[in-house]
Amino acid sequence: MDDTAILPFGIEAMDGRLAAGGLALNGLHEVSPATSTLSDDAAATLFAVGIAARAAADRSRRVLWAVTRFDLYAPGLEQAGLDPATLLFVEVREDKDVLAVMEDALRHGGLAAVVGEVKRADMVASRRLQLAAMTGATPALLSRRWRRQAIDPLTELSAAMTRWRIACAPSAPLPAPGVGRPRWTVELARQRGGPGFTLELEACDATGRLALPAAPRDRAVAAAGATARAA
Repeated sequence: MDDTAILPFGIEAMDGRLAAGGLALNGLHEVSPATSTLSDDAAATLFAVGIAARAAADRSRRVLWAVTRFDLYAPGLEQAGLDPATLLFVEVREDKDVLAVMEDALRHGGLAAVVGEVKRADMVASRRLQLAAMTGATPALLSRRWRRQAIDPLTELSAAMTRWRIACAPSAPLPAPGVGRPRWTVELARQRGGPGFTLELEACDATGRLALPAAPRDRAVAAAGATARAA
């Protein structure tokens, strides 16, 4: 694979602000919930799921996911684009074991992506993951979960190429009772070679893709059409 291969989000407002035009497929990328709430934790997990799903689709390979506590929900993964049948799960006892599994899997070079969930990873560990990702030309997605309520996981130093902070946002009102597509506040807290930014986006669809919310006028037209059909 080309050393400069990237995985674009397909959203100009994101890709145009990313130094590489997308996520480098030979680098470490970190994702964290904006708060310690379960809703933000789930949003951050699904953000990583969407990236892994698109990487798997583009490269026709499996995804390895390492955890210390198995709490992934298969139907939820599938709704965000990742077929559970393409996943290799590894459950270990401690964060250090997650990091070791990730490093070995990244160096193998035969996976679409390697995902790991930890509460703590120091600079040395992140550098090792970055080097392993470069060696195996495989993207590493490190999900940093909250250890304590008052300590943001992204305050720890890291060698990651990008660091993302994800929070739930209110969905758009619907013209009829029902549940709309979830929305997230997606913050690029840090990237190598460029500034950060924050966007409000619609959550991953069944192909793992995010979307910009429709403009107010477009929503008004859609609502009017729905009302007419109902009448």
